[in-house]
Amino acid sequence: MDYLNDHSRHLLYILQAHPAVIIALDVNTGESWRLLEVPRGTPDGIQVDLVSKTVYWTNMGEMPETGENFIHADGSIESCSLAGDDHRVLVGGGSIVTPKQIQLDAAYGVLYWCDREGMAIFCCNTDGSGLTMLHQTGAWPGDRDDVMRHCVGIALDLQNRYIYWTQKGPPDGGQGRIFRMALTPPGVMPLAHRPNVELLLDHLPEPIDLEIDHESQRLYWTDRGLPEQGGNSLNCADISVDGLSNHRVLATGLAEAIGLALDLKGHRAFVSDLSGAVRGVSLEGGVFTTLYTCPGPVTGIAFAHHGD
Repeated sequence: MDYLNDHSRHLLYILQAHPAVIIALDVNTGESWRLLEVPRGTPDGIQVDLVSKTVYWTNMGEMPETGENFIHADGSIESCSLAGDDHRVLVGGGSIVTPKQIQLDAAYGVLYWCDREGMAIFCCNTDGSGLTMLHQTGAWPGDRDDVMRHCVGIALDLQNRYIYWTQKGPPDGGQGRIFRMALTPPGVMPLAHRPNVELLLDHLPEPIDLEIDHESQRLYWTDRGLPEQGGNSLNCADISVDGLSNHRVLATGLAEAIGLALDLKGHRAFVSDLSGAVRGVSLEGGVFTTLYTCPGPVTGIAFAHHGD
């Protein structure tokens, strides 16, 4: 597949959790192909770097026989090339538990992710070195069952230097929260005048993945909570120095909403859910259009315009 040099490609990189596979989808033509069959575990979050021609993803480890509570520290951070070869495990070996959404600060070559049952926010260099815990909400494994401590979605505000993340709370519990803290370059001490951790929104149905439109200064997120509470939806809020304001539900009707990716030039958002559907909608909201349906549940998605 010679799409790496085809500047007309607008690709979504899709993580199907079971069977575990990375799928590339051209959202304009509908053409799709398997990029890589993930050999083990349960992939969850994904990012793409067109400069280094690398795909990065999180792997939560082996799926439990029942439920969604992961009890082993067998998660990993992995990568492959845009052609689907050179598969590598960058972080693993019991150092993290269940990594979820992942983000890339390409300028510094640093990956950031939330660890759900590990109850922490981590970062490392793109080669897997320099693993660092940036924030901890509980101690593994003693606090593992306290779902109020579970960190899931993450976004980087590279202009204002903040990390945003979600703590989703219990399933359909209406206790989800969004936080932020200062994002400092590797090796630089945090600015003393910035609060360490700010609670921005609470009592959300069940917020999951996050993305930021830096030009409009808006935070977008998926929510897999109860529809009658505003869940299974795409949401956004305005970002300011004081936090988040003007929260609104942009589109509803998802089935266990998880992944989120933004096409800012195309002014559209893509979402995925555990039904296997990948859908699109305007950044201003409206009705979802189903673009693709996988045979298994879909977790993370990432958008890349190969003409950029």
